[in-house]
Formats: sequence, C-alpha cells, structure tokens
Amino acid sequence: MILKRTVLAIDIGSTKVCAIIAEIETDNSAQIIGAGIAKAQGLRKGSITNIELASKSIKSALNDAKRVAGTELKSAIVSISGAYTKSLNSSGIVNIPNKEITLKEINRVMHTSLYNANIPNEFEVLHALPYNFKVDDQDFIEDPLGMNASRLEVETHIITNQKSNLNNLRKAVKAAGVDVEGVVLSGYASAIAVLNHDEKELGAAVIDMGGNTSNIVIHSGHAIRYNDFLGVGSNHITNDLSMALHTPLHTADNVKMNYGSLYAPSNDLIELPVIGDENTTHEVSLEVVHNVIYARVEETLMIIAQSLEKSGLKDHLGAGVVLTGGFTKIEGLRELAVAILDNMPVRLAKPTDMGGLFDTLRDPSYSGAVGLIKYAAGGYTPYEIDVNKRMRHASEEPIAHYVHPVHEEVPEFDPPVSPPPMVDAIKEDRRHEDAKMVNIGSNKPVQTDQPNPISKFWNWATQLF
Repeated sequence: MILKRTVLAIDIGSTKVCAIIAEIETDNSAQIIGAGIAKAQGLRKGSITNIELASKSIKSALNDAKRVAGTELKSAIVSISGAYTKSLNSSGIVNIPNKEITLKEINRVMHTSLYNANIPNEFEVLHALPYNFKVDDQDFIEDPLGMNASRLEVETHIITNQKSNLNNLRKAVKAAGVDVEGVVLSGYASAIAVLNHDEKELGAAVIDMGGNTSNIVIHSGHAIRYNDFLGVGSNHITNDLSMALHTPLHTADNVKMNYGSLYAPSNDLIELPVIGDENTTHEVSLEVVHNVIYARVEETLMIIAQSLEKSGLKDHLGAGVVLTGGFTKIEGLRELAVAILDNMPVRLAKPTDMGGLFDTLRDPSYSGAVGLIKYAAGGYTPYEIDVNKRMRHASEEPIAHYVHPVHEEVPEFDPPVSPPPMVDAIKEDRRHEDAKMVNIGSNKPVQTDQPNPISKFWNWATQLF
C-alpha cells in the first residue's frame, strides 16, 4: 500500500527564496502543510554568487516551513533560473522489435535523442522534453504507449544548464541541510502553476516577471518548445525612480508600490526625502513618477516582444501570452502588453488552486514555488528526462519510502533506480523592513479621496517584496 508522500520544494528567485512543504496523496493531489520565505542573499539575477549567504537565505526559509509543517525533510526539489541555460532540439529513432510500444521503447527513443544531441562539455541536461512523437509515418502522436508500430521517432527540446552553476546551487542547498533530489527550470515550474489544459493545447507563452529577472517559456502541443531569460524586473523601476526623483531606494520602492500605475496620472505633488540628506524633502509631481514607471514597463514589454519574435513560434501561440510574477501587479500592465504585443491575447495569472494554498501563496509572485509542488505531484509533461537522466512519466508509481531517503548523496550524474522524493521547500518572506511611508505634502486629498488604490498597492508592497 503506497502511502502519501511529503515533499519539499525550494524556489530560489532573484529577490526571495520560498520553501513549501506539501503532502501528496496517492491520486497525486497535493496539500500544502508549511511554507516560509526569506529575502534572497548571495544571488544575482537568480544565480548564486555567494554560497554562504545563499545557503543562509535557503535555511531561513526552510526553517520557517518546517516549523509550520512540523516535519523534517532531508531532500528537496529546487528551481533554477534560466540565466545560464542553453536549449537545443534533437531527435531519436528506434525500431520496435515486438511491434508494440512499451515504456521501455519510449525510454530508449528519448535517451537516443539525448545521445544524438550536441551538448557542450561544460553543460548538463536539466530537462529533455518531447514535443513530437512519430509512430511509423504518423506525426504528432500525443501518447505512443501501447500503439502498434515498427518504428518510433521523437523530437525533443533539451534544456541544459552550466555544470558550475548547477553545482553551486547543489552546494548552497546542501549547506542549508538538505540534498537536491531534482532541479526544475523556474519558467517551467511557473508554466505548470498557471497554464490550464486549453492553453497548453493551443500554445501559450508564459512570462514570469520577477524582481530582477523575467523567465519566458513557450508551451505548445503539451510541451515546452522554447525558453529564454531576460535580466529585467520590477526592481529596475525602483532604481529608475530613485535616480529620477533623487530619493533613497527604499522611498522609491514605496512610491512604486503606492503610485505604480500605468493609467493617466494626476498632477498632485508628493513630498520625498532627498538622497544623501534624508532630513531634507522636496516635492515631486505624480506625473513624473508615472512617466518613469511607464517608460521602464514599456521597455520591458518591448524586450519580451523581441524574445517572442526570436523564438520563431509566434504562430503557435493560439492562447496568447500569460503574464505572472510580482511585476504583474502594476495597474494597467495587461492593456499596455496587449498594445505592445500586436494585440495578442494577454492574461495575468496567479497559481491555480491546490489544497492548503495559504493566502500569501495565491499571489502571482509565488507561481514558481507552487509550480514546483505541482511538478512533484506529477504535473510535468507526459514524458520527460529529468536532471538525474531518469525518464519521468505521468503514470509512474510514486515510491512512498523515498520521503525520508537514508541513502548517501546520489552521484550527480547517475540516474537513481527509483523515483526520487520530490521535495519542495518554498519560503515566502513578506517581512520587509518597515517601509517608511512617503510624506504626503499637498496631495493629502489623494489619500482621502482614493483609499482603494493606495491600500491595494500597500498590500502589494507587503506581499511582493
């Protein structure tokens, strides 16, 4: 009798580290039982630059999650940013000796496509995702299992990451006290969290817009066909505001959260401290604030539009673009995105619901974290080869005793014999330094006349960063 598994997911983002602990039932439904967040340290653009600081952030998030869940876990499934990824397409072909396709043949053809791929020496495979199975001469077979055929072909999208980058990630997580059982591209995790069945079928681009980075994946025909990484995020808006308004970064952050809208600005003035001399204040028009934010958001969306163009898959995006991540809380983003992305359908997305999803986790900035848990619960594409070179498939049997593995650390490139415990630790740290409220000078009426947008953005402030 297979009992429920407990898994830990750790989502390592550019501004925060999230740890989530969930119980996964035999029917693959998941129930979140603990979560924690910490401010990301030792990270730049989602990649580790200081192992000691990064492991402190991971440990802090992990400890909060463990406290809430009341459970101890030895291994985790971890996200990795697309910063140092390279992707390529490959194909494989095998003969079917018994004329019936079994999992053995699917495994063989997928590994053949991997073997045929020209992967640089210093890179390691993260995911090999099949996007076209061909049975004899019949194209685009959704699932070849059980079919009669003499030949099976596959085309796969292979995502690789720099070995050094992956090893630094493993070291930082290990230093926080847990082993890495699996690694998932963060954009892939976000796609699992936000896409519905129709969008996967029709094709959609998922763009997770975070604090310092944006990850793009294009999902078409139930598989990822393209991924890209952009070093742009909402913190760039904060930096622009700080420079344009000559005010400290933390004040600029408050301005962004309280007045960050792309809709027509008012001419009201706000009073802000001057950078370098915070006892002195000066007045700034909200119109200037609006113009700075608008310029940066427009530029970010244009960079995204270029990436979609570069993919060569715009014709495959029947369901359009799905935006998620903390950046998407800026008012008016969807309308501007539609205008810049040639009137493609655009949807702002939060993670889809699951058992025990705390209110904090329903936020778009936690799509990647929730996606890791869904991945651990079998939410991946019907077949894929994971970072451990093992073929995962939707109908595989979860192994209950893998929850608390007692084996020595798995050699990094050897495939484990049985499914690893998918453990996700996600930590959400909404504890911000007490944000200093912006002094309102002549615009006091703004606060009294329009409490809703301000409280909405204040809520955003406490949730996003």
